[in-house]
Amino acid sequence: MSRLFTYLTLGFLWLLHWLPLPVLAAIGRGLGRLFFWLATPRRRVVRINLRLCFPDLTEAERERLVRAHFAAVTRSLLERGILWFASEARIRRLVRFKNQERFDALAGQPVILLVPHFVGLDWGGARIAMHYNVVSMYARQKNPVLDKWLLHGRTRFGDQQLLSRQDGVRGIVKALKTHRPFYYLPDMDYGPRDSIFVPFFGVPAATISGLPRLAALGRATVLPVITRALPDGAGYEVEFGEPWTDYPSGDLEADTRRMNAEIERWVLTMPEQYYWVHKRFKTRPKGEKSIYAR
Repeated sequence: MSRLFTYLTLGFLWLLHWLPLPVLAAIGRGLGRLFFWLATPRRRVVRINLRLCFPDLTEAERERLVRAHFAAVTRSLLERGILWFASEARIRRLVRFKNQERFDALAGQPVILLVPHFVGLDWGGARIAMHYNVVSMYARQKNPVLDKWLLHGRTRFGDQQLLSRQDGVRGIVKALKTHRPFYYLPDMDYGPRDSIFVPFFGVPAATISGLPRLAALGRATVLPVITRALPDGAGYEVEFGEPWTDYPSGDLEADTRRMNAEIERWVLTMPEQYYWVHKRFKTRPKGEKSIYAR
């Protein structure tokens, strides 16, 4: 993406952020129908992922889910402008907490916020940052303009600490020991390094084993955080799940398997909002051919 195109996109998002959220959500859903037809490679990835994860659905049911997913993803991209440009007061009005007392009850303790890749996760991150100072990780972008604005969006509120994935775990453990919660997104295929194969919807998936490792190193409690886009542009809901008990167990594979199983449970509540455009099964066990190869 060229710098000029990036600046034009930023200008477009700035203009859109003045619109009421229901109007912006409707535009996002409409453009999602267009991108469904234009984004052929990603449409294929989504179809493969859903076929693997939901084999019991009919082809028609999966296709409706594919279209709903493109609408959700496109909406989230357009609404990013609100997070980058709108006032704190407006974002507070648009995002509500559910079961916030579960997080507050862990104050003064090391906490890992387990954040699955739902399309609204940046809304959850921004809303949490208005109340709590956390540490999180990010992947540096090749485009310096985009990298700058992603960092801006994630550090607008409070005293947030962002670490690059290249920095390793030392900074995370240090932050946990000072009782700074870790906003953690471990449910993508990051390659074979530090990954083990455990099922995700019954499919062996290369899964980062960082959650049980970090929970052990930092003596931290794991607390799921799920951000849900509400229907018709009504806003977003950030739900704090039940804190995990007896975790980690000391069995790395079982603990990583538990993480995937818990994420599956949340995905089933809103499958169209999970990030299916990602090649979740890109890394394969030795000798197994690529799932996404043509």
